Amino acid sequence: MTRRLISTGSPFERTFGYSRAVVDGDYVFVAGTTGYDYATMSLPEDVAEQARNIFRTLEGVLHEAGSSLDRIVRKQVFVTDPRYCEPVLRVCGEILADIRPASGIYVVAGLLKPEMKVEIEVTARTSRG
Repeated sequence: MTRRLISTGSPFERTFGYSRAVVDGDYVFVAGTTGYDYATMSLPEDVAEQARNIFRTLEGVLHEAGSSLDRIVRKQVFVTDPRYCEPVLRVCGEILADIRPASGIYVVAGLLKPEMKVEIEVTARTSRG
């Protein structure tokens, strides 16, 4: 099995030397993803909308990698304020209630830019795994 890189076309990927996702064997490792709409490079103010954008990005990346949201086995959520936990986790529940991956949520001092309120990183199985 060869290692394959997946990109969303974000300028951050090349500039900062990372891939949106890496397919390696039966797994897809998706980098921490923030709530940007990568088509317009816009970021909503609302933390729940940022989380919804993240899941739209994750869905597309996983599809390109030969996987899907229902193949997620691990999820890590980072928020910049404890008040963001509940709205973000509600979005996670809407999308992952039947999937229920191993998960953690962490309150951090900040993300790369102050307008980024949530970042989510996942690991999923490919359709072969």
